[in-house]
Amino acid sequence: MALPDPGMQIDLKTTALLVTDPQNDFLSEDGVAWGVVGESVVENNTVENLERLFRLAKGAGLATFVSPHYYFPADHGWHFEGALEKLMHDIHMFDRRGPLVVEGFAGSGADWLPRLKPYIQDGKTIVTNPHKVYGPETNDLVLQLRKRGISKIILAGMSANLCVESHMRELVEQGFEVLVVLDATAAAKVPEGDGYAAACTNFRFIANAVRTTAQVVEAVEALAAPAL
Repeated sequence: MALPDPGMQIDLKTTALLVTDPQNDFLSEDGVAWGVVGESVVENNTVENLERLFRLAKGAGLATFVSPHYYFPADHGWHFEGALEKLMHDIHMFDRRGPLVVEGFAGSGADWLPRLKPYIQDGKTIVTNPHKVYGPETNDLVLQLRKRGISKIILAGMSANLCVESHMRELVEQGFEVLVVLDATAAAKVPEGDGYAAACTNFRFIANAVRTTAQVVEAVEALAAPAL
């Protein structure tokens, strides 16, 4: 028996675009993770689709959130790590010099992909505290969403089977409706498996809706047309 498709009715006042980890270490060819995620990013046109979603959200007046991933020096003192946590620490992924230090941040692996910076740094995008493993349980995302009356999420970003999937799971548990944008994410391909393929299965099983960027653009533009 095929799974049902509950769908998610987008409402411009209560729906937000949420992008996880739109940072150089994932999305730039010079990023430390490009060797394992680059193929998937290119296959999905992830960067182009993320830009389309940002542009769409700004044009339609959708609230826009970014949940970033940063590691500060103190985080390297953890006594135990999962497999990908260890890898990220070993390659100094998302490293910053300190929570109150911006020296060395511009252009670093932790910085925003330049192509997406104009949308993130427009003074309107809400950038949350960093998440530390994969999900938003360790940052203020849910608080920020609740305080702005958001109940529905259009979810995209990096990486599919880690931060995107973990954000989806926690937000569903917290009572939000979640639509995952299938081609605005990507994941690592390693000998143990394809992270993107694994995530796609779980997106379908758990999210309220799974759509392409083109489908999201069409739906939002139809709602915003009178105002555009």
